[in-house]
Amino acid sequence: MFRTFAQVVYVSDRTRVFARARLRLVFLVAALVYGLVLAIGTSADYVEYESPDGWWPLLFAIVFGSYAILPFSTITAWRLATVSLLVFRVLLRTEPDVVGSWQWWFYLPVLLVVAATHTTRVVLLVGLLTSGTIVLAGQFSVSSSVVPTISLLMVLYLLAFALGSRGRAERRFHAERDEKAALVERARIAREMHDVVAHHMSLVVVRCETAPYRITGLPEPAVREFAELGESARSAITDMQRLLGVLRAAGHLADTAPQPGLAQIREIVPDADVPDADVPEAVALTAYRVVQEATTNARRHAPGSTVTVRVSLVGDALEVVVRNTAGGPSTGGGSGHGLIGMRERVGVHGGTVTAEPLPDGGFEVLARVPVG
Repeated sequence: MFRTFAQVVYVSDRTRVFARARLRLVFLVAALVYGLVLAIGTSADYVEYESPDGWWPLLFAIVFGSYAILPFSTITAWRLATVSLLVFRVLLRTEPDVVGSWQWWFYLPVLLVVAATHTTRVVLLVGLLTSGTIVLAGQFSVSSSVVPTISLLMVLYLLAFALGSRGRAERRFHAERDEKAALVERARIAREMHDVVAHHMSLVVVRCETAPYRITGLPEPAVREFAELGESARSAITDMQRLLGVLRAAGHLADTAPQPGLAQIREIVPDADVPDADVPEAVALTAYRVVQEATTNARRHAPGSTVTVRVSLVGDALEVVVRNTAGGPSTGGGSGHGLIGMRERVGVHGGTVTAEPLPDGGFEVLARVPVG
């Protein structure tokens, strides 16, 4: 009970690592296809030129290698692409126009990704070094095309940087908003958990103070021990009330009504399948809040849908399943943090929450709350 109360403030969010891995795979495939199409499409520009040392295959491998590591280390990919540009010019000893006719289209994706994913300092440094590399490679005559080439690259480069900066700002905003919502939810959970813990502590106080009257013949040391235990329990209740005062938002009045449990779930969904099970009050309260939030979301985002609720003991966990059929268009509204709140509540107990659409257009929320 006390461990559950202490975990409220410190429960951590769960990350989704597989989504990022899938994104990297898609990006890698797209980059390689892009490079392959360009290699085939521009091959006519240099097919008549021969490399005396047979470096073409190796340099193609280097260019594609930079694409392969681009989703994992953009700076390393840029370094590899830059080195390949210089080595290409020196080793092949070809005419500048031959190299320039295709090399920059291979180089461009690396530059754009660097610009879109890094800070201003890194972007400026890479931009300067890239411009210097163009001149150093001697691929273009300064009097003919080097200025428009650099200008075009820098325009695209800065555009990618602007888009990337905006995306990062939006992600930071959403992350901060989600973190704030999680903190607010944790404070709300702590306020509700206070009632549960205070109830148990009050029972401890009553049993300790009535022990000398209920148990005859207690020795004096035992009577003093019960009195000290009762006083400690009273002090604990006082400390929790002070903590509650800190967690309660300004202007928030104390809720004197008892906290809901499994029996009150039918007040939300009358035909809910709820067992008459003896589970800890904190677990029952969590199950009630999950049903409350899930049904609210269903009414908001699928108005007119049919909602079914099933609560059951499965092994050592209380399983809560809330399903809704496909409904009308979403009415919008709400904070958008309902799932965060459910995960915070269930996470306090070490449980899990999954929420996913169903094949028939409906939606399902599944929460497993350990009862041990």
